[in-house]
Amino acid sequence: MAVTRKTDLSASLEDYLEAILELSANEGHAHSKDIAERLNVARPSVTGALRTLKKKGLANYEPYGSVTLTKAGKKAAEKVALKHEIIKSFFVDVLGVESETAQQAACKAEHALGPEVISKLLCFSEFVSRHRKNGHNLIQRFRKFCNQIEKNSKA
Repeated sequence: MAVTRKTDLSASLEDYLEAILELSANEGHAHSKDIAERLNVARPSVTGALRTLKKKGLANYEPYGSVTLTKAGKKAAEKVALKHEIIKSFFVDVLGVESETAQQAACKAEHALGPEVISKLLCFSEFVSRHRKNGHNLIQRFRKFCNQIEKNSKA
């Protein structure tokens, strides 16, 4: 199981934090039933994860009640969500991967890629964006290159 260094959170717990953050965006809190549906897990699994997050000081949780993130929990969840968005954006905007495929891949990659790799992806995306503003569409050239490689591999 992947574990991040600073927060000592498993990939699974990061997923729970991100789900709580997203679900609580409208009402300010989430419910275990909704978390279970979002993550496609059993409710007892949610209960166990919420207890762990509470012990770590990341979530406010009482059985049968709503769930909120503590200040530290919200900060950790926002880091996970940002990492996810950076990866998805790279897959879609730079590599040209279809959005749903990129979403699923980003969910898997966000736990495996460390901060150095995420930082480089963000930097590369910014590099490409700046070159586009200067009239050099590196993404278009890259995609054309990929299409040519794919054609040659099929021949």
